[in-house]
Amino acid sequence: MATLLYRLGRTAFRRRRLVALLWAVVLVAVGVGAAKAPATGDSGTTFMPGIEAQKAFDLIGQRFPGADADGATARIVFIAPGGEKVTAADHRAAIDTLVSEAAGEPQVDSAVSPFKAHAVSKDASTAYATVTYKVKADDVSDASKDALEGAVSQARDSGLTVEVGGTALATQPAAGGSAEVIGIALAAVVLLVTFGSLAAAGLPLLTAVIGVGISMCAILALGSTFGLDLTTGTLASMLGLAVGIDYALFVISRYREERARGRDPQEAAGRAVGTAGSAVVFAGLTVVIALAGLSVIGVPMLTKMGLCAAGAVVTAVLIALTLVPALLGMWPNAVLARRTRKAGGARKAGRTRKAARGREAGEVGRARGTATGGATAQDQAGDRDNGGARWARFVQRRPLAVLLVGVACLGALALPATHLDMGMPGDEAKPTSTTERRAYDALAHGFGAGFNGPLTVVVDAKGAHDPRSAVQDVTATIERTAGVVSVSPARFNAAGDTALFSAVPATGPSDQATKDIVRTIRAERPALAADTGATYEVTGTTAMNIDVAGALQDALVPYLGVIVLLSLALLLLVFRSLLVPLKAALGFLLSVLASLGTVVAVFQWGWGARLLGVEQTGPIMSLMPIFLVGIVFGLAMDYEVFLVARMREAYVHGERPAQAVVSGFRHSARVVTAAAVIMIAVFSGFVGSDESMIKTIGFGLAVAVLLDAFVVRMALVPAVLALLGAKAWWLPRWLDRALPRIDVEGTGLTAKSGASGASGDPGASGPAAEAGESGALPQEPART
Repeated sequence: MATLLYRLGRTAFRRRRLVALLWAVVLVAVGVGAAKAPATGDSGTTFMPGIEAQKAFDLIGQRFPGADADGATARIVFIAPGGEKVTAADHRAAIDTLVSEAAGEPQVDSAVSPFKAHAVSKDASTAYATVTYKVKADDVSDASKDALEGAVSQARDSGLTVEVGGTALATQPAAGGSAEVIGIALAAVVLLVTFGSLAAAGLPLLTAVIGVGISMCAILALGSTFGLDLTTGTLASMLGLAVGIDYALFVISRYREERARGRDPQEAAGRAVGTAGSAVVFAGLTVVIALAGLSVIGVPMLTKMGLCAAGAVVTAVLIALTLVPALLGMWPNAVLARRTRKAGGARKAGRTRKAARGREAGEVGRARGTATGGATAQDQAGDRDNGGARWARFVQRRPLAVLLVGVACLGALALPATHLDMGMPGDEAKPTSTTERRAYDALAHGFGAGFNGPLTVVVDAKGAHDPRSAVQDVTATIERTAGVVSVSPARFNAAGDTALFSAVPATGPSDQATKDIVRTIRAERPALAADTGATYEVTGTTAMNIDVAGALQDALVPYLGVIVLLSLALLLLVFRSLLVPLKAALGFLLSVLASLGTVVAVFQWGWGARLLGVEQTGPIMSLMPIFLVGIVFGLAMDYEVFLVARMREAYVHGERPAQAVVSGFRHSARVVTAAAVIMIAVFSGFVGSDESMIKTIGFGLAVAVLLDAFVVRMALVPAVLALLGAKAWWLPRWLDRALPRIDVEGTGLTAKSGASGASGDPGASGPAAEAGESGALPQEPART
């Protein structure tokens, strides 16, 4: 793989204008497709097949044809001033006027006055009117919205407090543009500090923005076909921007390193893509597999988010392998540090191939010297220790203490995850600045907490001798259930064999008591079915959220197990070791559990919630933990590959285990740190989103990257490797022969360059080069 990518990098460098033109054509093509694409179509009403609430919803659609459950609604809540009642003559007149004006709009199907619908609270302080539209929320015209808002404004002028819930005037979440801008700005600062070059800092940003632009335009172009929405695009842009910057960063960093060794620009680009690009491919593959694996959960929305984000990651990988070396070909010296250019870095890069061969000889000498415990050629050349190497030696001096402290801290952060409560928060989770949240609170105050989350019961009485009598028995039984405060009259379908009614619980939609009520009602079903011959199912928004949360919570542990096993298999192929993959998988478990624990502490328990703009705590969004596990897995493997691959490269080339760890940190710690800080910056930008799920995922990912990069990979990894020594790289001979070889660290390039004779070119022709094409890797040096 390293040789193939090496040739790809050289080709992209040499054919830079053609490569850049092709990417420009792709960007324009998907941009035109997005501009001409029709509006997003109906994504369907099936949220999670197989759960009871979904089955009941489907049954309603079959037995009550024509019932438009998807039509937009507006629930207008009226609150009388302190000490007054909505039934007062002037307030009643204002309410009736509003309802009449709303009913006269062409898109409105019905608007019922609260005084006719008995929708007035017992103390007459609160009332509500429901406006039902003929069209879906996305199709409500601006004229209809303006007319309703104007009528609401007139009612407010009468002295009433008027708030609007429902879907017709729902506040749309921000598109997230400011989050991307904040993330890019912070990333630019980090890159500038890391590279000391405006060009080197700007190039990863440019390629990442191009990748996100292509991905987002593709999502918009395919939106009407696959029902892709704003949330899908936001998550894809979040991850695409982060990995796009990181993958380009690793390739550019390796290019600068190769240039510092005296290689010419084209050769440096080829080797950068062959080595760092190999790690990019593998890291991107792990992210794609984790995201695509979300489709097995069985939630269409989760599948769409995962596949779209996976597509954004694939785009980022392709750009890092082709467009980045092409742009390096256009400005080969611009990405070098200023001091390097002033010191004649450009002239060093143009040295003869004889000097390059001397460098290769020095590398062989370094490997031999290290294997015998002597000073390396690299050290002789003046490659001083940097902060990464000093940190690795610090950890190696006290590995057990670092390991125990790191595990203890992560374990403490993970403890709240044992109390994870999953749900689908609604208007109660929105800021109090929104009218939907204020309408929710007013209804809960006037009619009880459970009024905002009624349960819909559909009774299938086809098997009953007397359907109406059977429905009455079911209604009476549910009405007597502890925790149910009221039951509406049953409504029969045209055939008279199916009925619908609502049961209002005493507690709010996200309360544990409401979940218990749903379980109790369902537990009563077998006895009623035996007595009446009729059966029933519970659905509605509240029941749907409860069922989805339960199903996803049950799927979380198996999915986590699959991800861990997958990481073991992938890392076994890359590092050809048993203990290194095991250590990586356990580190991933620690980081993901610790990040989930912090999410629970903030968004469920409320610790520091105000600082993040979280005004209402409650259950964690059901989709969030599984999505977090998939993304964190991919990012954790990114850092594992980029950091440990350099350690294995040094070890394979002859360095002792302890020195290989130091060499890995010397070359990779700074760039991995920069990549992690960029990820944290990008994800943190989404914490300011108005969308609850985006805010939660942004926070969870930022914390996960912080913990995984700086605690697990930077502290626990060198500590464990120091304790294991050479045993860390042990692999049974039979397994070594059975596993295919994946040259992530680029040892094949070293072998080829050593065999290429005077050319110094791994791609050179001739007998030696042909021998190198066999793919044989150099044998690891014998160790005692």
